[in-house]
Amino acid sequence: MKLRLPLALKVSVWLLLNLVVLVGLGLGLMVFNGGLSWNSLMEGPAGRRVEGLVDSSLATFVLRGGEEREDALVSFARQNGIDAVVVNGPGRVTAGTLREIPDAVRAALRASRPPREPPHGPERESEQPPKRRLLLLRAGEPVVFWITVPVHKPGAPPAWVVLRVPSFATLLRLLDLTTWLWVAAGAAVVSVLFWLPLVRSLTRDLAKLSHATREIANGRFDTRVSASRRDELGSLGASVNNMADRLDRMANGQKRFMGDIAHELGSPLGRMQVSVEILQQRADPALQPSIQDVREEVDHMARLVEELLDFTRAGLQPRVAPLVAVDLATLVERVLAREGAADAVSVRLQEGAAVRGDPGILARALGNLVRNAVRHAGRGVAITIRAERLGDVVHLIVEDEGPGVPPEALARLGEPLFRPDFARNREGGGTGLGLAIVKTCVESCGGSVTFTNRKPSGLCVTLRLAAAA
Repeated sequence: MKLRLPLALKVSVWLLLNLVVLVGLGLGLMVFNGGLSWNSLMEGPAGRRVEGLVDSSLATFVLRGGEEREDALVSFARQNGIDAVVVNGPGRVTAGTLREIPDAVRAALRASRPPREPPHGPERESEQPPKRRLLLLRAGEPVVFWITVPVHKPGAPPAWVVLRVPSFATLLRLLDLTTWLWVAAGAAVVSVLFWLPLVRSLTRDLAKLSHATREIANGRFDTRVSASRRDELGSLGASVNNMADRLDRMANGQKRFMGDIAHELGSPLGRMQVSVEILQQRADPALQPSIQDVREEVDHMARLVEELLDFTRAGLQPRVAPLVAVDLATLVERVLAREGAADAVSVRLQEGAAVRGDPGILARALGNLVRNAVRHAGRGVAITIRAERLGDVVHLIVEDEGPGVPPEALARLGEPLFRPDFARNREGGGTGLGLAIVKTCVESCGGSVTFTNRKPSGLCVTLRLAAAA
């Protein structure tokens, strides 16, 4: 099963990736400007910050000896969460919190231009102080960041302060780049919030369109969506509404056509039934078996036409019939009396149980279920009608201990003219319209129907209806 990701999530992720790319490009320009190395960071404000920290905290102590220099290095390292050492011209550690530095750092120091000693005498007044070059590289085991800051004092040999930075977060704090990262994160959040209304608007309308198409696919052709948007989604909504309207007219036209045919067939079938009954009364005994076969066929056609008329009437009911409070005990009693099944069905209803629906439509649906259970399960098999209230919904359940239906046929129960294989015979007497009438009637009352097999055998039909207050 393929994982479905919401469109809002996809658009948001794509936006974040776009922002990440932009931030990455910006950092790349900062890091790789003038060369593909971390050392480019030291050419700008970050380098000047490190230089200023070293000058303010260590410059006066670096070229001195003794405990004063050691104390200054330890204090500086502790304050900034790093290690700090002093390296002389040949690359030897002379003081600090480390005794050794990686060979790569020594090589970088040798390759860099050593700080030039300021001139003495008259030339000193006319020349500018030498420009110091800071280095930033990754080296060591484990690999960490190293920063070298040259320091000098008139008349003293060249020296460097080498800083060992253990993590990238510490480097950001030392270079004072954390603030810029927070600014970038804030810009990302603002961008997401800026885009969110548009994305939410698109996904909300797409969800409505998706829901509408599912409703239309389930036969609710009166479903409509808003077509007020002045973009492609608005055009799509108008197309969905137009499609639903045409399907509604087509379905209703077919049902009216079926109703007209069934109505027209009713009169000749009635005359045929009367004629066959007269013929059966007057014919010779030898012809009675043949006449009985004809009578059964005519009766079967008459039942089919009658159920076809019921199905057509149910389909032409308003999508949601006017709903009133219906007492289930009264409804069940009336239906069982009409079907002559009071002795075959046991009833277990909560006292005062009531639902919202149309009494006539619900009686038709319940009558079809009782007739179906008696026909297929038989009068000698237990048939039960019971009701359960769960919150604001009442489950009206009709179940029997008959043979049930094949599991693969459960999903198709309620389709017009569908019958399981075992019911496709004259003895079963079914036309395939009874459960379709049940489904149509219950849905017109705002409810739903489900069909399940009981264990070890039997069929359970559950009508879900809104409870009466």
